[in-house]
Amino acid sequence: MLSYRHGFHAGNHADVLKHLVQSLVIEHLARKDKPIRYIDTHSATGGYSLSDSFAQKTCEWEDGIGRLWGKDNLPEHLSTYLNAVSAFNNNEKELKLYPGSPALAAELFRPYDNIQLFELHPADSRELARNFKGDRRVKVTQGDGFSGLKALLPPVERRALVLIDPPYEVKDDYNAVIKTLKGALQRFATGVYAVWYPEINSEHSRMFPHKLERCGADRWLHVTMQVRGNNTEGMFGSGMFVINPPWLLEKQLKESLPTVVKALAQNPDAGFTIKTKGLN
Repeated sequence: MLSYRHGFHAGNHADVLKHLVQSLVIEHLARKDKPIRYIDTHSATGGYSLSDSFAQKTCEWEDGIGRLWGKDNLPEHLSTYLNAVSAFNNNEKELKLYPGSPALAAELFRPYDNIQLFELHPADSRELARNFKGDRRVKVTQGDGFSGLKALLPPVERRALVLIDPPYEVKDDYNAVIKTLKGALQRFATGVYAVWYPEINSEHSRMFPHKLERCGADRWLHVTMQVRGNNTEGMFGSGMFVINPPWLLEKQLKESLPTVVKALAQNPDAGFTIKTKGLN
């Protein structure tokens, strides 16, 4: 199925969690003056206009990044993420654009890092290539990121962040993520892997976190954020599962997420959780 288009959901509460975690991980990796490879298995178009027909149909960004944009006295650990969003908007006060994960990576990585983007949808892949035309760090491949990842591991840089965030529009995506993670860890056990997933009322979604935690990784951080209770329809929250996370990530998220949850909450049942293994 190729019906999913992330433009409908750009900048929503799930993007806020995903991109906050992504920005903190990149910030940590970039502290060492050694090249990094960033691999995005499901890149979509890379960036979004919040005034186009997709975003305007749902306006999900208004209850996501829109609730943080321009706010004062936010936790310092939000600054890398919000500054990258601002840079994508040419540092203008009005929020007109939102960076997808590839654009966020392009804003935060250095000139000597490498960015590998996969996108299966033909139209989105073409737009993705147009959006990064001229950026010599970026290689765009139209194809399945699950299978494409296999050939890239281990990377020549020996340092990598792999983001795995399929749309989960088909049930097979859940099993494909677990299979891909297990294979990736066998080839490159020291890489940083970040998996995003939605929290919805389905058996696959409820079981998925347990499968992630049993995928064979020795060190991981598992964070979830809910904007409303799980007795509601649709996506009430989302999660990020990070293998080999930066050692400061848990502390940074504990200091940041109370403010984020308060800003994005849609009912009193909003909240967040953080679990870890092997980090102490």
